[in-house]
Amino acid sequence: MPAGACTRAGAAGAAVDAGVADVETGALCARAEGPSEADKLRAASRVTALFIGLSPEPPAGSPGKAETRQAALDAPDATLAVMPLTVAPATLLVSNGHAEDLIGAALARELRRRRPDQPLLALPLVGAGGAYAGLAETAGPLLDMPSGGFPFGSLDNLRADLRAGLVQKSLGQWLAARTQGPALERVVVVGDTYALGVGTLAARQIPGALARPRLPLVHVQPLVSVLYGEGMTLGGHLRELNALGANVFMPWELALGRRAWRVYTRDAASARHLARRGVNAAYRGSFALDILPAPERDLAPLLTGVPVLALLPGQRGDAQTSLPVMLGAACALPDMQALVAWPRPFDELPPLLGWTLEERGEWGVLARRGTCSVWLLRASFSTILHAAAASGGVALGTAGTANEQAAGLGVPVVGFPTAGPQYVPGFAVRQQRLLGAALTLTRPEASAAAQAVRELLGGPQRTTAVRDGQRRIGQAGALPQIAEELGKMA
Repeated sequence: MPAGACTRAGAAGAAVDAGVADVETGALCARAEGPSEADKLRAASRVTALFIGLSPEPPAGSPGKAETRQAALDAPDATLAVMPLTVAPATLLVSNGHAEDLIGAALARELRRRRPDQPLLALPLVGAGGAYAGLAETAGPLLDMPSGGFPFGSLDNLRADLRAGLVQKSLGQWLAARTQGPALERVVVVGDTYALGVGTLAARQIPGALARPRLPLVHVQPLVSVLYGEGMTLGGHLRELNALGANVFMPWELALGRRAWRVYTRDAASARHLARRGVNAAYRGSFALDILPAPERDLAPLLTGVPVLALLPGQRGDAQTSLPVMLGAACALPDMQALVAWPRPFDELPPLLGWTLEERGEWGVLARRGTCSVWLLRASFSTILHAAAASGGVALGTAGTANEQAAGLGVPVVGFPTAGPQYVPGFAVRQQRLLGAALTLTRPEASAAAQAVRELLGGPQRTTAVRDGQRRIGQAGALPQIAEELGKMA
């Protein structure tokens, strides 16, 4: 773009003059040669100050914002460029995790169905945000970390993420959230307290950051539940300090939640808990079941009529250690038909010693070991879960949302801890408190897992597990109701 092309755009955007955020100007500008490292540090420190509620003033005797902005625009050597801005006010969706992205994308579809002309922006804070493809324009830098979004799952996770640039890239996302504000109609956060903080920054809700009118802020909270803290003592909380913010609603989340137009929770008990503390909270149903797609294909030609054992190794690296154990358990259960819901390309399967693999088309691999055979299926997750539910089966899972979806469909789940990054011992125990009798935990051994599955094939233990899972997860239908309510807010 030619020099001098950068102009003010009124309330349509915020400016970055030589890489520094200016909340009063209306275009996103930068020198053609890019900001220096010093400029980047100044921008990061300024955004950090805004994030924690400060409104830094220029030193005495220094030019004010207006003078600084005009000087930048008039400088003869300032080759500037304009970033295109959305004309109509947009809804910004902030999410931080794989399941959170799926929920945000499902909500985006509901919003688009009701208002096809409304621009949608997405700021996924973890991962590539692929769920938003074709639904929303990406509004900031992406953050793909070794932990897969679980930096506090273990000390190793945190170290790996810090080495990969967690802090620097996070500051870039804060800056993106801050500069999006003037072009927005509202901000919808799907995620934890950290995501709510970033969304609050975009909505101009931080104390002292009042350069723009405050925007409506909505929080969809699919993570924290009072059920996680069920039966926990003070000592228990102290032993799980790394998960404290997920086991209970922390004071800072309550403070941010009180600024929101509404907070939608994952269960009714959490909504009541927040309402008693001054938060406008509501429960509308299960987010997990809302993002469970319809069965993807007809597996009737493969099914043998016996109870289905759904093997759910998860989306992340846990499958490296959990899938071999699951396959061993399947061989110890000859009266069940094991089906693996594999979420990745087959060339990403972990080493399966003693097994031979036969590709059967693009979505199926048949694994054999002696007389034992197990199908590994891609793009068949919902089909496998529904087959397990219909046949009186059980799920063997080391996953987060997938285990919850199985429990919500009335499929008892058996899990065991892995080497990570997600389904580590602490995560597994927390999920058991959430799901109650719907989740049975065992040692990470094939024989122990197989025995736990046998005990859930019938009798009172199965009845209790089915009932507890469906009660704690709830019914589908939350996201359509939320979209309807957001439409009335517009």
